[in-house]
Amino acid sequence: MPSRDTLPGHRKRLRERFIKGGLAGFHHYEIIELLLTLGSPRKDCKQQAKEAVRRFKTLRGVLEAPPEELQQIDGIGPRSAFGIKLVQEVARAFLKEKIVDKPVYKSAQEIFDYLYHSMRDLRKEVFKVIYLNSQNQIIETTDLFEGTVNSSSISPRQVVEGALKHNAASLIFVHNHPSGNPEPSKNDKEVTRDLVYAGSIMRIRVLDHIIIGNNRYFSFAGEGLVEEYELDFLNLKVKGTSEGKRRLYRAKLFPPKSY
Repeated sequence: MPSRDTLPGHRKRLRERFIKGGLAGFHHYEIIELLLTLGSPRKDCKQQAKEAVRRFKTLRGVLEAPPEELQQIDGIGPRSAFGIKLVQEVARAFLKEKIVDKPVYKSAQEIFDYLYHSMRDLRKEVFKVIYLNSQNQIIETTDLFEGTVNSSSISPRQVVEGALKHNAASLIFVHNHPSGNPEPSKNDKEVTRDLVYAGSIMRIRVLDHIIIGNNRYFSFAGEGLVEEYELDFLNLKVKGTSEGKRRLYRAKLFPPKSY
């Protein structure tokens, strides 16, 4: 059992590490320990922090755990549970406010920062659409689909209907790769191309498609692919080829007629 002199020294060292370098190099239990000391300033919180990480698996799991479940851990009371939930919600509100009123299509990093902590540990792929107004301010963020992303699972028509409902001028798509590797698959590229085509038909611009991996992301706009798909659509539209018509039908906005 640590002495009274040891505990303040330990907490002081943790706080000094944080002030000097942020959370870089911190174990997840050390981050939770810091949060717990806010509610229990005179109590050793290391064991409770380790138990919380063990029980809820990840830092995100601890932060998103219901307060009543946090309090099932011996030594975590209502004040400590409240502190953890408050910090999580303040961080989420800060990140959301940080990207509002900014030209988001130039800020893939800020979209990544905003959504990373809520998506990085998901075991399934979740496909989100962000609706923006003509000033590129976020109107709404919606979960569109959960599961393997492919052209049969993502409905461009549903996306366009949502855009019209929210009176959106542009769109950003975001989904995660549970493997941690954000490199786009063939399906990811096909889906993005079809969504760009569908948006072009309705004059709703796709600003980006961001794939979130393990502490990194892939931006279709940043890699020039969104612009490439826009130009491809324009070329097909001008040529009026059968291939162009086939791809437009694939966008599922205008199903082929049956006779």
